[in-house]
Parts: sequence; structure tokens; C-alpha cells
Amino acid sequence: MTARTRLAGRALRMTIVVGETDTWHHRPLYSEIVHRAHAAGLAGASVFRGIEGFGSSALVHTTRLLSLTEDLPVAVLIVDTEARVRAFLPELDELLTEGGLVLLDACEVVRYGPGEPEE
Repeated sequence: MTARTRLAGRALRMTIVVGETDTWHHRPLYSEIVHRAHAAGLAGASVFRGIEGFGSSALVHTTRLLSLTEDLPVAVLIVDTEARVRAFLPELDELLTEGGLVLLDACEVVRYGPGEPEE
């Protein structure tokens, strides 16, 4: 297991957008991404479920009661140094064979909590 990174300062935010029902070997795809990010020692990952959206299929997915679809968008956010985030991209090459969207944004991390951030 890789040591956790305490991050502060300049970083890279990766947002991976997939469908809620997308799977990897009978496991939710978003969960597989989070577990691989954890195993890779990345500083953090969170999953957010969308309430409405559309993508390449042009079909609107929504949580509204009368909706015909429940395959809502899910965003996995990962933040770490640019080098560590970019080193994780090959994992996504393997996982996103059925589609998905990856966004990379430069950001600045302001960390709150105990301990000093690593340099």
C-alpha cells in the first residue's frame, strides 16, 4: 500500500464522468476507479451522483419521478499533483473502454486539518 499524500498548493483535478450503471467486472465503474486511485496512493477521490444530465447519447437522464431512464451521470473527482494524476491516466485507458469523459483542471489546494502538508 502506498503512503497517503497530504496535498497543499498547486495541484491537478481530474474529473471522470461515467454512467451510474456502468460496470467493471460486475462492480460499479465509479467504485473501481476510486479503489484504484486509493491503491495508487492518490491524495483523494470522491464520487458525486448527478441529478440530471446528457452526454454523447443525447438522451437526458434525470431523477424526476416520471423519467424513463435511471442511468444518471456520476462524477469521480481526484486531486493530487500533476505528475501523480497523469500517472493514473493509463488506469483509465483500461477502464473506460465503453466511454466516459475525463477533464483535467489546474487548481490550488487549501488543506484544513491536523498535521503539516508534505512538500
